[in-house]
Amino acid sequence: MAYVDYEKRYDVIVVGAGHAGCEAALAAARMGCETLLLTINLDAIALMSCNPAIGGLAKGHLVKEIDALGGEMGKNIDATGIQFRILNTRKGPAVRASRAQADKQQYRLRMKKILENQDRLDLKQGEVTGLVFDRSTVGGVDTKVGIRFRGTTVILTTGTFMRGLIHVGLTHYAGGRAGDLPSIGLSDQLREFGFTVGRLKTGTPARLDGRTIDFSRLEPQYGDDPPQPFSFATGQINQSQLPCYIAYTNIRTHDIIRGGLDRSPLYSGVIEGVGPRYCPSIEDKVMRFPDKDRHQTFLEPEGRDTVEYYPSGLSTSLPIDVQYALYRSIEGLERVEIMRPAYAIEYDYVDPIQLHTSLETKLVANLYHAGQINGTSGYEEAAAQGLMAGINAALRVRGQEPLVLGRSEAYIGVLIDDLVTLGTREPYRMFTSRAEYRLLLREDNADLRLREFGHAVGLVDDADYGRFREKRAQIAEEITRLQQTRLAPSTADSTFLADFALTGLQNAPSFEQLLRRPDITYAELERIDPLAAALPPAVREQVEIQVKYQGYIERQLEQVERSKKLEATRIPTDVDYQAIPGLSIEVREKLLKFRPDTLGQASRIQGVTPAAVGILALAIKARGNA
Repeated sequence: MAYVDYEKRYDVIVVGAGHAGCEAALAAARMGCETLLLTINLDAIALMSCNPAIGGLAKGHLVKEIDALGGEMGKNIDATGIQFRILNTRKGPAVRASRAQADKQQYRLRMKKILENQDRLDLKQGEVTGLVFDRSTVGGVDTKVGIRFRGTTVILTTGTFMRGLIHVGLTHYAGGRAGDLPSIGLSDQLREFGFTVGRLKTGTPARLDGRTIDFSRLEPQYGDDPPQPFSFATGQINQSQLPCYIAYTNIRTHDIIRGGLDRSPLYSGVIEGVGPRYCPSIEDKVMRFPDKDRHQTFLEPEGRDTVEYYPSGLSTSLPIDVQYALYRSIEGLERVEIMRPAYAIEYDYVDPIQLHTSLETKLVANLYHAGQINGTSGYEEAAAQGLMAGINAALRVRGQEPLVLGRSEAYIGVLIDDLVTLGTREPYRMFTSRAEYRLLLREDNADLRLREFGHAVGLVDDADYGRFREKRAQIAEEITRLQQTRLAPSTADSTFLADFALTGLQNAPSFEQLLRRPDITYAELERIDPLAAALPPAVREQVEIQVKYQGYIERQLEQVERSKKLEATRIPTDVDYQAIPGLSIEVREKLLKFRPDTLGQASRIQGVTPAAVGILALAIKARGNA
């Protein structure tokens, strides 16, 4: 086909307008780059293809970090959320997580409005069928209608669209998701260029008609009051909240599922892709856990102005007649109507070990991958990668070094390092257990960790940055005040002393020492310290956590310091592993396959021993690179 060059040349071209694409495009444009966002359907920007929710365990951490860096996801859910909850409130601060139900359509519409009103950002509808190469550097994209858009950098955020194939029972058809066309040709071109392209699978439940659900027989679940926002820039959540409802499968449900497995594409060998281990279909749950006689589901409203409900945890690719039977076997859903059938989808992804930590591909310069193309699952994981790809593409245009977050700095750093160092053979999902420094990487301190980076690249404006600096200064001042203020037993409130077994003290403990005790919080400290009540809640929270967990935090900081040298030592791209004496054949094979960027990455590759890392370090030092 003869392509017509579009009249305008772009700094950054983003392919795909899902959660990764939106963050990538906004970041690049806000950093001053002329940016183009191309998508197959402009009405599906930021569409929640699966669950209508943002956040959750570890995922909430990612959203807070996106916001701290200047991304949009946190602000968008704050403006369109219909139920907000903090999870794990009875556990320590490292594993507490925010989650919010979204009004699915309002979330999409607000994000589209933000994109449309962003300076230096053009939105266009079109299917990208191929990349334009100048030897081993990308130079633009070609579309199905014959237009060639040229650009300095390209970010692929293709989601589940590359050769997407939808399965409902033994029926299957091409689609990027239900109602949208797939992307054909792009993954074939990537494979021809040398990229390792694999196949993954994910699924989604049916959407149920709320008018046909007997909610009186279900257990309601309400949000927090008051609701806590995601974004550090949001003062408070003003919109009213809606409840979710809890239901359970039963033995009859499981019998129905087992009886339909002969027509399941998953169990009859029709689906080739590997599914998500941590978000299995209901047929997977029934077969993997035969001893369980019920599984929980949350019926989540898809919005204020719709009757559609999302039955979380009940994704399936069984035939539609089996779907009706299994959903109607659940108490309260005996007369339920399905508005949209459940389905599974297979799609192509590119092995992420072929990426640098900047998310630029190793095979093609100026080409970045973000989101499900890298083998991840989840809106939050996608948005985090999209933000970093957008930042680094813009920095490349500026001629500056990429922004790479370390494992001790952010969950985003853990996510990207896991992908580019280890690769993935199944949809990758973030968990707090993946982070070795999770006490440092809490939701509550995401701004203290990352706001500086966001401001430095130009994504956090001066007003937000000023408020952050004021908060940071207040925290430091309050800690100093607590260290210097002491409780004099002779003049202290005797009731307070008795309540906390402080009667008969010979020395005057500092307020910091009091707050370090597990039985004393700021609420108790207010009884003897009127200045404590005047502090903003966010400052009080930070001070209390830093004081109570000081010893543990210092221990993790010491671990970080010990690992810094490995993380900072870059491995030259032209290093000849075959010429380094002392490396085993296995280690050489692993290093040649993964091509790590740093010694820290090399140390996390399975099979690369500490001794091998030491040999590699000496070889790099001998070259004069360390």
